[in-house]
Amino acid sequence: MQLEPFATIADRYQVFFFDAFGVLKNYKGLIPGVGDTFAYLREQQKPVYILTNDASRSPQQLAESYWRLGLHDITPDMIISSGMLAREYLQLKVTQGTVAYLGTENSAHYIESAGLRTLSISELTLENIAEVSALVLLDDEGFDWNTDINKAVNLLRRRNIPVIVANTDATYPVSKNRLAIAIGGIADMLESIVGKQFIRFGKPDAQLFMFAYERVQEQLPTISKRDIVMVGDTLRSDILGGNKFGLDTVLALTGNIAAEEAELRIQSTGIIPTYVCESVVI
Repeated sequence: MQLEPFATIADRYQVFFFDAFGVLKNYKGLIPGVGDTFAYLREQQKPVYILTNDASRSPQQLAESYWRLGLHDITPDMIISSGMLAREYLQLKVTQGTVAYLGTENSAHYIESAGLRTLSISELTLENIAEVSALVLLDDEGFDWNTDINKAVNLLRRRNIPVIVANTDATYPVSKNRLAIAIGGIADMLESIVGKQFIRFGKPDAQLFMFAYERVQEQLPTISKRDIVMVGDTLRSDILGGNKFGLDTVLALTGNIAAEEAELRIQSTGIIPTYVCESVVI
């Protein structure tokens, strides 16, 4: 397996789609040197977008989290979150009633910005259960796992309503050797318990890539897929999603996959990135 310097790749493409966690930052903070990469791409006038399955906060709040780490080249309009797709679905399909959610008050931004009434699952009672017209799974924090997940199960047993999963990730790393269960993992469990199929948004599905591609074409109509590269650290979401959408892809070895495991993981999954890089540092 040959490693490609990211500096070489940076000169080959006009637009860059980056995953967030594992590519730009990790549990320690910003990956050293990422700021220099963004400065270089800005100087070269090459647009950058962050494609993330993180629906825990609004694009403004996500951008501010990078500013606090010292990366000021990321602005809210550069962030494409799976929560945006969930919001679009709600706007089109849920026109009345109250939308219950699992997550934090910050994550409820995506429901509220769709003009809908929100109800934290912790506030669900027998008195207001009839008002609920949809359930959205946004974040693994902001609720009592025992009480509120049980409430969600019983809500779905009583009410035939759509369930929207705004983050398909099953786990996320909290340290070098530890994982935590993400909202996508909770969704898998609930789906198997209640026997219903949920509606999922996020990588590797094509909707997130299409959403980002349409935004690029609004600004740069002559840009085609061959001018864009997707950079991620996971084969089954970032790389598979980019490949399926017809983009060239870069596997960065700063997150989900260690360098010594990369070749075996690529062979075993059959998911082949266009390039493999140690990092996105130029």
